[in-house]
Amino acid sequence: MSTNSFHPTKFEDFTIVRGNKRVGHLRIKPSGLLWAPANSKRWYGVPLARFAKFMELEGRRQKK
Repeated sequence: MSTNSFHPTKFEDFTIVRGNKRVGHLRIKPSGLLWAPANSKRWYGVPLARFAKFMELEGRRQKK
């Protein structure tokens, strides 16, 4: 008899809205980030290493 277990999620999806209007979708995966504009079925992605480098160079440092 096997033991029950939980499968970890493979990604997290977030819907970005401005007021009542949907701007797009952000999908976070262990390997990178994906973006889809509102009402689009096409996703645009960037590897996590490239995103990290971009954030270190272009991002503003935030307080916790």
